[in-house]
Amino acid sequence: MLYRQIAKDHPKFTPYFLMKMNIALVSYQNKKLTQSHLEEDFQLSKFLENKGLIVKRAAWNDLQIDWKQFDVVILKSPWDYHDNFDSFIMWISDLDKAGIKILNPFKTILWNSDKHYLQQIADDGLPVIESVFLEKGIAADLAELLNKSLYKKLIIKPCISAGAKNTILLTLDNVSLIQNEINGLLANESFLVQPFMEEILHGEFSFIFFNGNFSHSILKVPKTGDFRVQSEHGGTVQKITTDIAHQQAVSKYVEKYGRATLYARVDGIISNGTFVLMELELIEPYLFLNCHEHGFDNYYQGLLQLIK
Repeated sequence: MLYRQIAKDHPKFTPYFLMKMNIALVSYQNKKLTQSHLEEDFQLSKFLENKGLIVKRAAWNDLQIDWKQFDVVILKSPWDYHDNFDSFIMWISDLDKAGIKILNPFKTILWNSDKHYLQQIADDGLPVIESVFLEKGIAADLAELLNKSLYKKLIIKPCISAGAKNTILLTLDNVSLIQNEINGLLANESFLVQPFMEEILHGEFSFIFFNGNFSHSILKVPKTGDFRVQSEHGGTVQKITTDIAHQQAVSKYVEKYGRATLYARVDGIISNGTFVLMELELIEPYLFLNCHEHGFDNYYQGLLQLIK
């Protein structure tokens, strides 16, 4: 469209009709965020406001909000959704039924909210870390899983989770201690089991896209003696220059599963020179916008293209 070309030629240009839209930038009420995470939400809100957009930061589970006032609802950081999953999905469903534009789209959120999606990606032939699912209600024999595996260490985590919650490293040394804990959790939810990939000790790659266009990439490195890369567990972030071959490989996940998404973050490792997917984040990933000089503007340009 004409306004897209104008926006490209004049980065400060925002179409007039977009300035009349009410946009919700969604977070959550229980603010257990690091300072950097709080800053990204705040800085993004201010950036969009400076572009002339009407933006309100709102918690998804704030019962005082009339969501019908918004033309667009952007899921930025609803980071407790997995603790209140049924309520979260009902809320998203109500927005969708009301005809409110959701970014990312409702069907994408529903699909991506449960890690069973990894099986579909694997079935479609794209590289994914080998996965086994322990379904809700079963009694798992973790020792047998280890004995059957080619790997001496396994990672177990809930199929609906975030922030490494209940993510456990399983070895022959601790399997007897963890057995009852996992079976207790399995009474209420399904779990994903994957081999522990030693490459993670050198870092997990994140590739960030806006409206299908690559923006930037970073490397998240766990602290010494840990395997979790999240900052709350001591992980650190490094800016990196993207290898074109890896960028092209990663783009295939977004092209196939991330159409019409404002944001997509593709997390994985490089194993034997090949990118292998760990997670495809299409709900509420931290976007490391400050790690690229055009990070915020790339987000804004993706938004412009989607809220016609």
